[in-house]
Amino acid sequence: MKSIFASTAIRGTTLACALFGGLMAASTAFAGPAEEAKAHFAAIGAGDVDRIANAYTDDSRFYWVGGPLDGDYTGAAAIRGVWTKFAKAQGEMKVTVEHLEEAANPKGSTVTANVVFAGKATVKVRYVLTYRGDKLIAETWQIAPKLAVGGGY
Repeated sequence: MKSIFASTAIRGTTLACALFGGLMAASTAFAGPAEEAKAHFAAIGAGDVDRIANAYTDDSRFYWVGGPLDGDYTGAAAIRGVWTKFAKAQGEMKVTVEHLEEAANPKGSTVTANVVFAGKATVKVRYVLTYRGDKLIAETWQIAPKLAVGGGY
């Protein structure tokens, strides 16, 4: 009896270590949607168009609602063009993120947040990002001048 329990405990520990190791490897490859969203906002603030564009696929959709870049854009190349224009117009920006929330299920994740980009102009945005795996498949940039920032919701 003693050897059966000892053997089971060792196998259980080995299995747990293997599963934990696999999860750690997966988390290294993809930090998770909330962390990816924060990195996306930081890249926008830095004007790092290459880093921003790496998140998209050829089928990604970007909905920019309001302002001079208002429109619907499809595909990584078209979306890159929008971010290039925005980065050039704004320069480096301070980014403030509030009320970041993630909803997830096995098919994908949605991250919402209130984000303020302060560069040459201050742009308040209600953000919605939809991920499937590690790719950003849909993004809504809703310019919201009356967005509550700094404690309100």
